[in-house]
Amino acid sequence: MAPLSSPTERLDIDAVLDDRGTRILICCGSGGVGKTTTAAALALRAAERGRAVCVLTIDPARRLAQSLGLTSLDNTPRQVPGIGADGGSLFAMMLDMKRTFDEIVEQHAEPGRAQAILDNPFYQSLSSSFAGTQEYMAMEKLGQLRASHAADGSEQPWDLIVVDTPPSRSALDFLDAPKRLGSFLDGRFIKILLAPAKVGGRAYVRVFSAGIGAVTGVLSKVMGAQVLGDLQTFVAALDTTFGGFRERADATYALLQAPGTAFLVVAAPEPDALREATYFVERLAQDGMPLAGLVINRANSSEATELSAERSLGAAEQLTETGEHLLTAHLLVVHAERMQQVTRERHLVRGFTSSFPGVPVATAQAQASDVHDLQGLRQVGASLAG
Repeated sequence: MAPLSSPTERLDIDAVLDDRGTRILICCGSGGVGKTTTAAALALRAAERGRAVCVLTIDPARRLAQSLGLTSLDNTPRQVPGIGADGGSLFAMMLDMKRTFDEIVEQHAEPGRAQAILDNPFYQSLSSSFAGTQEYMAMEKLGQLRASHAADGSEQPWDLIVVDTPPSRSALDFLDAPKRLGSFLDGRFIKILLAPAKVGGRAYVRVFSAGIGAVTGVLSKVMGAQVLGDLQTFVAALDTTFGGFRERADATYALLQAPGTAFLVVAAPEPDALREATYFVERLAQDGMPLAGLVINRANSSEATELSAERSLGAAEQLTETGEHLLTAHLLVVHAERMQQVTRERHLVRGFTSSFPGVPVATAQAQASDVHDLQGLRQVGASLAG
């Protein structure tokens, strides 16, 4: 990807949060960079600036509930108490992959058929552990939230949805979910399993006995007749009941590309995290996704830069030689190491911004302790806003 031509600028976080045209804010990045905390801090800051916000986490670590002062999160948005100044509000939820899948079944299948699908062993396995299901269900849940309304049928209770994505590059797997699901449904093995349900009467007997019967006969010996029957029943239900999978996934994909969506790439000032950030920025540009900017999280403070690492080490060496003020000498060494770390971080970030000078950057200073409550989230939000 060619570097963007405009100069690097500071990312105005408050302008992003205050923009009423932005309805979806997606935080993506590698694992361990504070992405969940960043998403929660941004959601809280937006709510306290008057937005009605729902934050959705797909991170299984469940840290979001603790930092928001909630005992637990589940597949239903829950309001965070004590957030209501200036008309704002904050709801939070954590994606329950299987429950979201169950909701789709209950919504799109007839009652009797829905229960048969929910009880099917292959459905239970797929809805819990099939590769890519989490990312697809994240798209489904985002689409549901965006289209949802209040219980009384009025407009939905939030005007901004903040999404915390899974760690590492899987955070962007939801961009490929429609294609992967289509390949799964259109695969040769699936078509073989669907054939008995789609072919009827004498034609079914001829076709099934001529070719498909031989294939399923072998599968019956390998898998067992009952297992194969369960699989065929599930695949038939998948094809008929979930026919709208592709359409809904494509609609959500289009929503991600729409002007009302903004992506924030979250990284730490570390080589691996910034390499991952490079991948995210390039991939978002490739897919035409609107990138708001880069968040550098947990950066070391550059205060007291008038005392350089070199001067600090020199002074520490002199004090050590005289044998006086040894505690001060140790503190000067610690300061020198801190300033060297600041220099390394600046160099790493400068390498990224030189490749992507048109991507605005916001920085959050490292906190003295772990963020585990609303006040800590407020501090992170304030730091991001500069």
